Amino acid sequence: MGFVVVTHPFHPLTGQRLEVLYTKARGGKRVVVCSGGVSGLITLPLSWTDRGEQPQLQRLSVEGLAELAAATRAIFGR
Repeated sequence: MGFVVVTHPFHPLTGQRLEVLYTKARGGKRVVVCSGGVSGLITLPLSWTDRGEQPQLQRLSVEGLAELAAATRAIFGR
């Protein structure tokens, strides 16, 4: 299956290369199960590795902010 590098900036294993044992779906998203960690196995969301999508250049888009505003108005009834 190869290897992944942990890229999540706050994960204790950031920057480490881990051997992938297998992948599976969890909660509708892909995760990788790797050799390593305290128990000998570690499960990581694919997005927390170098195989995940590349981060966006901007944190929030105009469209995303508009959707957030609409959702907030719907929750608070305004």
